[in-house]
Amino acid sequence: MSKNLFEITAQNRRNLYAILTKTPKEKLLAIPDGFNNNIFWNIAHTIVTQQILCYKFCGLQMRVPKEMVDKFMKGTVPDGTATDEEIMMVADLLISTIEWAKEDYDNQLFQNYQEYATSAKVTLKNIDDAVAFNLFHEGLHIGAIILLMRHVG
Repeated sequence: MSKNLFEITAQNRRNLYAILTKTPKEKLLAIPDGFNNNIFWNIAHTIVTQQILCYKFCGLQMRVPKEMVDKFMKGTVPDGTATDEEIMMVADLLISTIEWAKEDYDNQLFQNYQEYATSAKVTLKNIDDAVAFNLFHEGLHIGAIILLMRHVG
């Protein structure tokens, strides 16, 4: 796999970090009419999904709290609230989770991948598939974030 995929993901995460840290909290948490989530949920969801795709499906301990996974995994919806501490934790995890994943990949920790059929009708068979699909998934969510930012002003 190209190490560039990790570099592209890291740049996307830096972009998300800038959005998260420069957008007023009320705009991060706003759920505009016609939407079922907000900017903050989309950002946190990218972290959780990456952890599930890479760590969980390899039978490894995820590097984020279980409560975060339960709150932001696929199928969840935000309640429109978040503490400053939660926002800062997500900001910190945006960068660190990708750094850890690259390190764990380089150390060949991602073995015995449990095949997974995504809702996008893509079957992931190994960690390389997961890293590539994760980048696609994050692209979808940054698109949603850009749309949400237009609606919240």
